Amino acid sequence: MSHAEDHEGTRRDFLYYATAGAGAVTAGAAVWPLINQMNPSADVQALSSIRVDVAGLDVGSQLTVKYLGKPVFIRRRTQEEIEAARGVPMSELIDPNAENANLPQGAPATDANRAFLEETGEWLVMIGVCTHLGCVPIGEAGDFGGWFCPCHGSHYDTAGRIRKGPAPENLHIPVAEFVDDTTIKLG
Repeated sequence: MSHAEDHEGTRRDFLYYATAGAGAVTAGAAVWPLINQMNPSADVQALSSIRVDVAGLDVGSQLTVKYLGKPVFIRRRTQEEIEAARGVPMSELIDPNAENANLPQGAPATDANRAFLEETGEWLVMIGVCTHLGCVPIGEAGDFGGWFCPCHGSHYDTAGRIRKGPAPENLHIPVAEFVDDTTIKLG
């Protein structure tokens, strides 16, 4: 047996490993653009949270802003609206869940769980898309003084809870917080 034959397996193993390593690097370089394209673009990342100045919003008025391509209703409710929402028995609700991104799933749809700043209940922030077929409801309308979707007749109360009509869920509550006395951050 010659010296070259002793090292034949070692050279062959080296060539296999080198070829496999080069192939893995090449495959990774080819797949990376495909994976990287799935990351959100810079404009989408920039819109992942917005700040809304609510200093000029009077009690009893509403502001609609666009967030992630959807309308968001920011309502500064009157004391009468708050009392009407808090006076509704849970047994009368079609959807008993709060639909609030700030709370655990399945939290009850009490007014306190849906209102922004639960202690006063003055602020209500909701995604303004009807949960039936995605229309935009009209504010201060309908049988319960909240929102009315004219497309198919869904009526929401002053807490954005579905009370009558084909919509299966309450209007959804996005992640929101006050960052100072007059600015709400969505997202």
